[in-house]
Formats: sequence, structure tokens, C-alpha cells
Amino acid sequence: MSNQAGERATSVDHPAIEAARERIKAEHLREHRPPSSARGLHHVALLCSDAEATIAFYQDLLEFPLTEIVENRDHRGSNHFFFDVGNGNLLAFFDLPGLDPGPRREALGGLYHLALSVDPATWERLRGKLEAAGVPHRIEKGASIHFRDPDGTRLELLADPLGEMYGSHVL
Repeated sequence: MSNQAGERATSVDHPAIEAARERIKAEHLREHRPPSSARGLHHVALLCSDAEATIAFYQDLLEFPLTEIVENRDHRGSNHFFFDVGNGNLLAFFDLPGLDPGPRREALGGLYHLALSVDPATWERLRGKLEAAGVPHRIEKGASIHFRDPDGTRLELLADPLGEMYGSHVL
């Protein structure tokens, strides 16, 4: 048995997982959800190996404008830079010159992928740019493009509006 993420095949009790999901939904999903205490996502900070390659990928290819670049207060000589991903949200990166963060790998509690919403016309344009740039990608359900950035971070562009996924409301 194989899967898309390349993990080891293990025996999974799917009926038990489905029953647990339904129990969790019944116990925790509220019919009248209170407003969140948060105003929104300020930024997500990721690591990169090369600031200029990252800027070229995110600003030039994906059209997320670079908004600022400052020294990382936690590591002298390291850059902390930000991209506008819409609606007042930022995607940030740190490069860590002189430090070896070790092999990048998925871990429990780690980032699996970052999904960003774009309108359908932008989705089509960016799909074309990814193809023209030779970026390997996978399209799902005609509304989702999965690919990796120069450091291997998994990204997804969704043509669905914020709060929706494949036609279902998730917010």
C-alpha cells in the first residue's frame, strides 16, 4: 500500500477513525460558534536556504509582493522578510546563514502544507506560470494546485473563496 506523502504503510482501522471523527464533531463543533478571540493571521514564518531565490519564487512567480526585509532579532546576519498574501495577512521567512537547520522533514506538529486562496483567473494565470517555469505540480478537482517551493515546502493554491474548500463551507 502506498500513499501520496510517501509514509510507511501501516494497518489503519478506518471505521474506528470515522467513528472518532463523528464523536469529536458531536462533542466540539458548535451550532452557534462564538467569534474568535483572534483578529486574523498576522504571519506564518518559514525557513529558507536562500533569501533571493525565495523572493524570486514568491514575488516574481507567485505574485506575492515583498513588503519588508529586516535583520532577524534572534540571529544576527539572518534576514526576516515578509510577503503580502492578501487580506492583511503575511507570509514570512527566515534565512539562517551559518546555521544548519538539518534535513527538512515532516514531523508531528510540523507544517504539512500552506494553502492560499486566489481567485479563479489568478489560479489559471499562476498555473500557467508554474508550468512555464517547470515547477512540478499536481492539480486536484480543477480548483487546487499542489507544488513545492525552492526549499521543498508544500504549497497549495485554491481557487475557492476563503472559508470554502471544494464547494463546502469550512468557516
